[in-house]
Amino acid sequence: MKIIKQLLQNPLSLFGIILLVFFGLVAIFAPWLAPPPNPYEPYRIAQFGYSPTPKPPTGPNPFAEIWKIITRQSDFSKTHPFGTTEGQYDMYYGIVWGTRTAFLAGICITGITALIGIVWGTMAAYFGGWVDMVFMRITDIFQAFPFLIAAMTIAAVLQPKIGRSILTAAIALIVFGWMGYSRLIRGDILSIKERDYVQAARAAGASHLRIVLRHILPNAIYPTLVVASMDIGSYVISFAALSFLGLGAEVGYADWGQMLSFARNWIPRLHQYWWIILYPGLALILFVLAWNLVGDALRDILDPRLRGRITV
Repeated sequence: MKIIKQLLQNPLSLFGIILLVFFGLVAIFAPWLAPPPNPYEPYRIAQFGYSPTPKPPTGPNPFAEIWKIITRQSDFSKTHPFGTTEGQYDMYYGIVWGTRTAFLAGICITGITALIGIVWGTMAAYFGGWVDMVFMRITDIFQAFPFLIAAMTIAAVLQPKIGRSILTAAIALIVFGWMGYSRLIRGDILSIKERDYVQAARAAGASHLRIVLRHILPNAIYPTLVVASMDIGSYVISFAALSFLGLGAEVGYADWGQMLSFARNWIPRLHQYWWIILYPGLALILFVLAWNLVGDALRDILDPRLRGRITV
């Protein structure tokens, strides 16, 4: 409760929370905000033709059209409040259902990479010696590769075997995303494992697993969790980048990066086809901003020592 109170008292984190609540509501009520034409494939963006030329938003006020869709005063199949992309994919449908993809990608990728890094770094720090040396040299090897370039390479290798899907992009980001968490948790555990209460647990005959889970991790994990909360937005950006480059979600999947890729051929004429980059770009910027604001506030609240040390 104290942490929540401090977050709400901070104007920037409060703005981030409001944005996250908004996106959360959009994700929850997606089936009502944008009813799927095919209930069995709700993430498949509604397509209304095959013309390569994007069509502008319906009517002078797209938000009025959205309200008509929500209140069932308008047929979704005849309304395009955010316009269409090339190939006539509906922008509004892609933005709404893409919110779910953004939450899924950000939270799941961050959670898995953090878990791998925590387990790896904990084992290295706790056992020390040759285990620490081997584990950290492997970490160094992975960390030597530029993150996004390495992820692109892995995604390109996996795509012929798995196919173009969000799973391909997620695996690529996870493979090269865990090293930072590993190093951070290792440093904290090295300073904690020699403390008196840990030595007392060893002397009492506690197992390695009990010592780690009961006495070490609860006192060392907070800085790693703070970094993870700040990395959610970064992983969403990286996931969108892979989709934009054709290495993530398949064509027609509700993903903001995928929708931005539809605008590549029209960038020289954005003054005329402004909607194809405005709406997905704005959604992506606000979503990432929200996580960064909340994560930055959590950093200052949970561990003030990390101020000026963490970069996103």
